[in-house]
Amino acid sequence: MWKKIEVNSYSGYKANESPRRFVLEGKSMKIKEILDRWYEGGVRATQPKMDYFKVLTETNEKYLLRYNSLFDAWAIWEK
Repeated sequence: MWKKIEVNSYSGYKANESPRRFVLEGKSMKIKEILDRWYEGGVRATQPKMDYFKVLTETNEKYLLRYNSLFDAWAIWEK
């Protein structure tokens, strides 16, 4: 299940290009490394573009983050 979160991200050639830090349950988590990234959608108007990031935090925890460009919203995958 996807849960909405706050993310501080790097914006280079595009907005919200890659996440740098996120807040989960009131705790700020700094991202040490982006392990993988991919996107879905964006080809058809009925499928908004979603950017996915598998990240490793400074505490060596792995998380899956998603950025929805249509709603300018970040979410995290929680089981």
